[in-house]
Amino acid sequence: MPTHAWRVTAAATLAAGMLATAACSGDGDGKKTTADGTPEVKPLKWGDCEAPTAAQGGGQAPPKDWQCATLDVPLDYAKPEGETVPIALIRAKARDQKNRLGSLVFNFGGPGGSGISTLPGAAKEYEALRARYDLVSFDPRGVGGSDPVLCENDKQLDQYFSEDSSPETPEEEKAFVENIRAYQEACKKNSARLLPHVGTENAARDLDRIRQALGDEKLNYFGISYGTELGGVYAHLFPKNVGRAVFDAVVDPTKTAEQSALGQAKGFQLALGNFAQDCVDRGDECRLQGSTPKEIEANIITLQKALAAKPIPGIGDRMLTETQATNGIAQALYSKELWPLLEQGLDEAEGGQGQLLMALSDALNGRDQQGRYSNIGAANTAINCVDDKERYTLEQTKAKLAEFRAASPVFGDLLGWAMMSCTGWPVAGTWETPDVSAPGSEPILVIGNTGDPATPYEGAHKMVERLGPGVGVELTYKGEGHGAYNSGDPCVQKAVNTYLLDGKPPADGTVCTAAPNPTAPPGTPEPPTPA
Repeated sequence: MPTHAWRVTAAATLAAGMLATAACSGDGDGKKTTADGTPEVKPLKWGDCEAPTAAQGGGQAPPKDWQCATLDVPLDYAKPEGETVPIALIRAKARDQKNRLGSLVFNFGGPGGSGISTLPGAAKEYEALRARYDLVSFDPRGVGGSDPVLCENDKQLDQYFSEDSSPETPEEEKAFVENIRAYQEACKKNSARLLPHVGTENAARDLDRIRQALGDEKLNYFGISYGTELGGVYAHLFPKNVGRAVFDAVVDPTKTAEQSALGQAKGFQLALGNFAQDCVDRGDECRLQGSTPKEIEANIITLQKALAAKPIPGIGDRMLTETQATNGIAQALYSKELWPLLEQGLDEAEGGQGQLLMALSDALNGRDQQGRYSNIGAANTAINCVDDKERYTLEQTKAKLAEFRAASPVFGDLLGWAMMSCTGWPVAGTWETPDVSAPGSEPILVIGNTGDPATPYEGAHKMVERLGPGVGVELTYKGEGHGAYNSGDPCVQKAVNTYLLDGKPPADGTVCTAAPNPTAPPGTPEPPTPA
């Protein structure tokens, strides 16, 4: 199951006197500080960008018109003059400098995703916004190029991600718990200094320092998936500093870790049912056996059980396990454009070949073509575990499995057992749910997708409620996949672009409906390249 897009919680309450502004004052040493007591933020020094590192996911250097910079922020905001963390940033300057509106800062989610490697590849989707905005993204603290959290090495991670994550016997349960313990020990050994400080509240405070370093009076922001929760926490901490903001693929701020995991089980099951229905509707064009969605799902469950008993050949000398197959299925449900690959991968796996499902699983877990892992998994765990207060025992987890299985026969076991990911973590969690109330904030456009597997649709309405009266503006997209703007839907994109470029949000309650698409989408993507 996805390491990114897990439910996270966030910090919420500032101590008196910690409200941030861009105004500066002098301290007793003659040094300039901001109103929250932290050192003055200096303008960024932009320069050429290098190719993303393995921790950022690898790949090619961005085009020459992209620039990179580093911003030092306090490791511990309680000790603002102490040790710092470098925050890596990237930007593409607005094409119309005469009518430039400022910067538009992106967070693409995770938690743990690298904005440095993601934004250049996704920039074509935001070309209309680049007309008048500098497109900016960053690696949050603990991620990619920003002092990354490190846990196990590549060889160990190959083993970690192949282990059984839905144990059925006492022996398998023991191995499962030991696998988690060994991973956590590696995180503690390699990143103990960072682990207490990578939570969402600190990332939100970093966002405000990024805003200041960019020279913007207010933060114009585009948050996707976990980026919506980070944006909500920012809006709570700094409501007067919010400019034009969009939340897409919204994390429900009212749910605990357990409730969110259960919601994801339902969300991925819904998306799988929609995929299966699409397959049935296409008749003989579909490669999968089954005349109804339930029959297709039943065959997937049969495949899972077969793989649990005997893995099949994957990539190289690695064997495709049940856990990797389920991860691969989940990865393909993030976008309707990947449905043809899911269909092909399931068909091939039923025939004894697991290369495609393994490639999809590798993509989800951040494994590149050279067998190197990004640090998205390590950062994801570290951020979740310092945010989420709950720690579930083996007995508590097992008691919940029936409810998870009822929610999703395909994904329930994996998501239920994943509740133990933070059990034994060396840093205590902080919150049950984040406070995202933002009285006094500018309007925030909140977009929910009815077919979203990872952040179920209901979360958008809950976010609007929690932001408070006059802040959240809700837009519904009746479509598939994780997120709405990146679907290319013209109705969604017009609403977002009109708000960000012209300052005119759509009417609250606006609905956009995806165009009918009875066949595979045009431009079916190539499978991920096997490592």
